[in-house]
Amino acid sequence: MNVMVIGSGGREFAIGRALSKDTAVQKIYFAPGNGATERLGENVAISDYEALAEFAKTQGVDLTIVGPEGPLVEGVVDIFKAHGLTIFGPSKAAARLEGSKVYMKNFLAKYGIPTARYIETDHIKTAYKFIATLGVPVVVKADGLCAGKGVIIAQSHDEAKKAVGEMLSGAAFGDAGRKVVIEEFLDGYELSMFAICDGEEFILLPAAQDHKRLLDGDQGPNTGGMGAYAPTPLVDEVIYEKVKARIIRPTLDGMKAESAPFEGVLFIGLMIVNGEPLTLEFNVRFGDPECEILMPLMQTPASELFYKAATKQLDRLHVSFSKQYAVGVVMASKEYPYANSTPAEIIVDEIHHPEIAQHAHICFAGVGSQDGVLMATGGRVLVCVGLGESIREARDRAYMLCGQVHYAGKKLRTDIAYQAL
Repeated sequence: MNVMVIGSGGREFAIGRALSKDTAVQKIYFAPGNGATERLGENVAISDYEALAEFAKTQGVDLTIVGPEGPLVEGVVDIFKAHGLTIFGPSKAAARLEGSKVYMKNFLAKYGIPTARYIETDHIKTAYKFIATLGVPVVVKADGLCAGKGVIIAQSHDEAKKAVGEMLSGAAFGDAGRKVVIEEFLDGYELSMFAICDGEEFILLPAAQDHKRLLDGDQGPNTGGMGAYAPTPLVDEVIYEKVKARIIRPTLDGMKAESAPFEGVLFIGLMIVNGEPLTLEFNVRFGDPECEILMPLMQTPASELFYKAATKQLDRLHVSFSKQYAVGVVMASKEYPYANSTPAEIIVDEIHHPEIAQHAHICFAGVGSQDGVLMATGGRVLVCVGLGESIREARDRAYMLCGQVHYAGKKLRTDIAYQAL
């Protein structure tokens, strides 16, 4: 089987790494990939989706897997299917669950899926009036895609009003913020769950926890994610069953009723309040860095999982997961998340310690290649992933590997998985 992965980050590297260990996979293409995906397959510098579909046909690509949200919201799946190609991901219509927070919140309300009390509006006076009815903090969300940065948790009513004003004026996020969702703050603990869906059936992966804040102790600004671990001990079978029955099943049924059956990865951002799961958000792809820790826990071949989901055969698939734990620690560039950083050479020490060599690995993200030298090019540079029989063991191995990686300005948190420990 020949497989193409669309995207260029750590998530796509992790998927490619899983495919590279899959005996059914002959060739892997990355479009566009990064400086390290060249070690796993061939990078393809084609950005036009029609041209990329033609390339997939001429190269005999049997399966395409879409990593990031941008191409999904832009309709890459519809284009590939129009060319008769097999592709894993939601249609443009189904991708609205992430592409528009207003659509998503209204969908939750329409189909009785538990979520926070909210309004969606493009009128500043309406927004201010609703804010006055809420306690603090107040959650303010831009409607459109903002690369994971369109959510403000305001600590006062004045801060909430300021955020709304900046979004509606276009000053904060351009057109993506011209309509906003304002909702009550839910006091509980956050979880990430991922369901592989084929429009009818779904398979729920082990629950993960992401660390969004830049600094230790969950301080500093929100980022795309500074680390994650899975499975989390904060979930029991009761919560899994509630999520399946109250959130995932009505979502798949609702999307069918909306004439937009959901195929691909449904990410559910959850808040657990007094044992009850409420939906914070949907994404229509794997989270990053959650993907980097979930892929090595999969014992079912990656190509089989994604192909059967893309061809509506999940009911014929038995998925098995490792009993181990995985912890991923993000190493970012010096100026992340405030500004671009100067490219810096990455040096990885030769690893002699068998514990690291056998139970830890790197997923590369913000990297380029310069004369065969791997360069940190900014943002989140890589994820050090450790596996173990306990979260502590996996965490220790991930940090041992972090100590073997060097580049100018490297930045990381030292407390990933602290909730569980």
